[in-house]
Parts: sequence; structure tokens; C-alpha cells
Amino acid sequence: MISKLPRWIEFGSFVLALIAGFVNAIGLLGFNHQSISHLSGTATLIGTSIVNALFTDVLHLSMVLLSFIIGATISGFFLRSGALKLGRNYSRLLMLEACFLLIAICFLTKDSFYGHYFASAACGLQNALVTTFSGAVIRTTHVTGIFTDLGLMVGAKLRGEAFDKRKALLFILIINGFIFGGIFGAFAFNAFKFEALFMPAVGCLLLAMSYSIYNAKTQHDQ
Repeated sequence: MISKLPRWIEFGSFVLALIAGFVNAIGLLGFNHQSISHLSGTATLIGTSIVNALFTDVLHLSMVLLSFIIGATISGFFLRSGALKLGRNYSRLLMLEACFLLIAICFLTKDSFYGHYFASAACGLQNALVTTFSGAVIRTTHVTGIFTDLGLMVGAKLRGEAFDKRKALLFILIINGFIFGGIFGAFAFNAFKFEALFMPAVGCLLLAMSYSIYNAKTQHDQ
């Protein structure tokens, strides 16, 4: 149940959703209106590109998709478990995500498609960072599933079942984080273009630092 999640998960999920919304806004504004934090639109574009015989686009979009999977694979390898708890490699993975975003800046400022791949890998890594724990599915790089879960919860409440307020709060924080990330990302892209990705990279580093400090303090108090 969601009640088993540690209290710091609300803060972390909000910040991660903020970062993802920020990155996705830059993708939509700078990558030919292509989403980067999730793959639904990318998979659809692959299909339409095949029909229109745009095989260069098919290859590029397939690489974006593969990069997302590679990022998620990296998280899966280092976390070794779906259990969400202190002491795991979250800080190192967040620092790696920051590195991917910084590398993406280097390529994107040179008009290289490789930047798309590193940005996609960063989002895949983040999305797999916090996924499933005690039956609660958490996604921070897209909100389709979050809205669906909220709808299911409201429907169940109308049927007379108990309403999990903490779960709803977590989902609302993720939605708001993603939306505010999009707002900040749009402003930042208009001002700094692809260099705006420095901001979510710094956000990842600050979150990694905060987690490390919190983890150390918790272990010291035990």
C-alpha cells in the first residue's frame, strides 16, 4: 500500500516530475515538437514515418526509443530491486542523469541528434528510478497513468470504497510538478535555448545531495 512509502517520497517525486516536465518542454520546443520524457508520441511518429517512407526519421526515433530503454536498464541494473528504501544507489543514478543532461547540452548546442538520445536516456533512467513499491506505481516522467489512477480512485470512492488521501496527494504533487516544470522549461528555453538543460541537471545534483545527507543523518540516528 502507498502508506508504506517513506515520507520523503512526496518531495522527491515532485522534484523529479518538475525536472521531467522541464526537459519535456525543451524537447517539445527544440526537438521539432517531439516529446522526450515519454515514448507514446515517439512510437506513434515511428508508425507515421514508416507509412510516409521517412526512413531517416524512423531510424532517429527508434534510437530515441532505444536510448530511453537503455536509461531504464541502467537503473534496473544498479537498483537490483523494486523495493524503495534508503541506502540504495539513488544518489549515484541522479548524478548519472545529470551527466546525461550535460552531455545532451554539448551535442544539442552543436545541432547534433546525439543530444536527443542522451536526453531520452536521462528520462528513461529517471522513470525507472522510482517505479513500483508495495503495489503503488509511481511514474515521474509522464502523467497519463497518474490521471488514470486518479480517475479510478474517484470512481471507487463513488462506489463506496475508501479513498486513499495520501496516494491522491502524491499523484497531485506529481501532476503539478510536471506542469510547473513545463512552465519553467518553456521560459528557460526561450531565454537560453538548449543551455536551459543546465537547470534540470543542477536539480538532479541537488536532489542527489539532499538524499545523501538525509540518508546519512537517518543512519546516524539509528
